[in-house]
Amino acid sequence: MIRKIGAISIIIVLFFLSAAQAKNELEENPYGTGNSPDIDLFIANWQESMPFVSYGALVERDIFTRCSGDIMTPTAKGAVLKYINRFTHASLYGHNSTTLSALKDEQEIFFILSGKGTIKAGAKSADLYEGISILLPPGLSFTMTNSGEEPLTLFLISEPLPEGFSPKKEMTVKDENVLPIPTNTGHWTHIFRRIFAKDDGLATIHQIGTVMFNPMTIGQPHSHDAGIEEIWVAIKGDITCLLGKELHKLPPGSAYMIPPDGKTPHSTINMSDKTVKLLYFGVYK
Repeated sequence: MIRKIGAISIIIVLFFLSAAQAKNELEENPYGTGNSPDIDLFIANWQESMPFVSYGALVERDIFTRCSGDIMTPTAKGAVLKYINRFTHASLYGHNSTTLSALKDEQEIFFILSGKGTIKAGAKSADLYEGISILLPPGLSFTMTNSGEEPLTLFLISEPLPEGFSPKKEMTVKDENVLPIPTNTGHWTHIFRRIFAKDDGLATIHQIGTVMFNPMTIGQPHSHDAGIEEIWVAIKGDITCLLGKELHKLPPGSAYMIPPDGKTPHSTINMSDKTVKLLYFGVYK
C-alpha cells in the first residue's frame, strides 16, 4: 500500500513533521533566492578528483579537503573542512605494498571497503577486508600490503592532534561486521554501529560509525549549528539525501557535509526496497 503513495508526498509530510520538532530553525526563503548555501559545493565524489600517490603505492583521490576561507562559501567543490584535515578514497593495487612510513602531527583512520590485505604497525598486525577499520596514531611505523589480485580499497580520514592530546601507543583495530547495534531509532530510523569514539583514541573527531536505513524510511531532517562538522558517505544502495531545499542522489563513493548555519536541514532517504548503508563521522565543538 505504501508504494502507491507518491515518494515526494512522503518526504513533504515527514519534512514538516520534523520541522516542528527540530532543535534549530529552518531557512524560510524560497528556493533560488541566493540566501541558501551552494549545496553542490558540499557534495563530492572521489571519482571526480585527480589521483595522487601517498606512502609510495597508495593511490588517493580527494573527497573533502580543507576550506581556505568562510566555511559557508567554499572556494571549490568539496573544500569544506574546518576541523578535519582531509577525507579521501584510496586504492592499493594487487600485490603492492606501501613504503615503511610513520605519521607526524596527525592520526589516520582507514575504513576498508573491498579487497584483502594486511597492515603491520609497530609490533602489531591485522588482516584487512571489508568492514575492518584501523585507527593509526602518530609515530608508529607501518606498512600496508595487498595480498590479492583485486585492489584493496578504503576511505581514509586524517585528523589533527589538539594541543595536549596523548595518542595511543599502538594501532586500534575494529571489525564493523561484528559490532553491536546500540540503537535503531536515532533520528527516527538510524540503525547505528559505533566504530571509534573518543575513548578509542580519536583526537579531533568525536565518533565514527556506520548507519543503515531500512527500505522506505527517512531520517529525521534537522540542521546543525556552527562548530559541527558532520559527514555522511554512501557505501551501499540506492540513496537519496535531502540537503537544504534540494534532493540529491548519493551513489556509493559520494559524500555530503551539512553546512553549519543552523538553517540547512539534512536527511538520508531510502526509497528503495533494499537496506542502504552509509559511513558517518563528525566533530562537535
